[in-house]
Amino acid sequence: MTPPIPASRDRLRIAIQKNGRLAEPARALLASCGMGWRESRDRLFCYGESLPVDLLLVRDDDIPGLIADGVCDLGIVGRNVLAEQDGARIGAGRASAFREWRALGFGACRLALAVPEGWEWKSPAQLSGKRIATSYPALLGRWLTREGVDAQVALLSGSVEIAPRLGQADAICDLVSSGATLAANQLKPVVTLFESEAVLAGPIHALDAARGELVELLLRRLDGALRIRHSKLLLFQTSRELLPGLLPLLPDAESPTVMQVDGADHLALQALCHGALTWQRLEELKRAGACGLMVLPVEGMLA
Repeated sequence: MTPPIPASRDRLRIAIQKNGRLAEPARALLASCGMGWRESRDRLFCYGESLPVDLLLVRDDDIPGLIADGVCDLGIVGRNVLAEQDGARIGAGRASAFREWRALGFGACRLALAVPEGWEWKSPAQLSGKRIATSYPALLGRWLTREGVDAQVALLSGSVEIAPRLGQADAICDLVSSGATLAANQLKPVVTLFESEAVLAGPIHALDAARGELVELLLRRLDGALRIRHSKLLLFQTSRELLPGLLPLLPDAESPTVMQVDGADHLALQALCHGALTWQRLEELKRAGACGLMVLPVEGMLA
């Protein structure tokens, strides 16, 4: 039986992409916080079973509006989408209704201005009188105003990169990840307007007490999951006299736990490291006097 969307607002609702590059990483991140769901038959709603936290599976462009209307409490969305829709609201004389609560560390990209490869780029002044195609008119318009450039903004909902080849625009402003799509269309990025990644978005104002407690729980778990995403637990032994030479090799580690073993001069250490523990790095530690080096995954952490 398909679970209905509950009318009770003592449950937390989070909107995420149904499909797209942020969909699976968003689910994986929430699952790492101990959440599990039962999915509806239409694959539009997930009923939280381990916690009273439900998911709505929607288009990313719909997420800010769902937060503004109170349909959802939180959402995982690209910073670019959040900023563009906030800029559109402000441009229309409406107040901001959502904000970024946490950067989530995946889905990195940038909003960039790109011109034909044959252009010799010198400054934004070259765009005066030109036509720029984009899906982000608010962010582009704000940048043009800041630079004092009088250019025409052509709004396109898709296939922005092909606009110059079709004669629809002189330049484009679009999201760039690897740059391969631009190169395939004989374009080159010249200015970065905005850096983006996936973020946890929420309302401007705090939620009520019942949902506020769930939000605090979720944020604690998210912070723990994000903190250990690329972290490992490093274990090794050394002598007391060599310890001062080893600690500088662990600049990304939290204060290590040091235990005395086999007498006063032999120590065992464990350190939570937030950087990459490569083979080269382990060999440097060994040369400095560490022995019995062991690297363990970290499944969870709650400060």
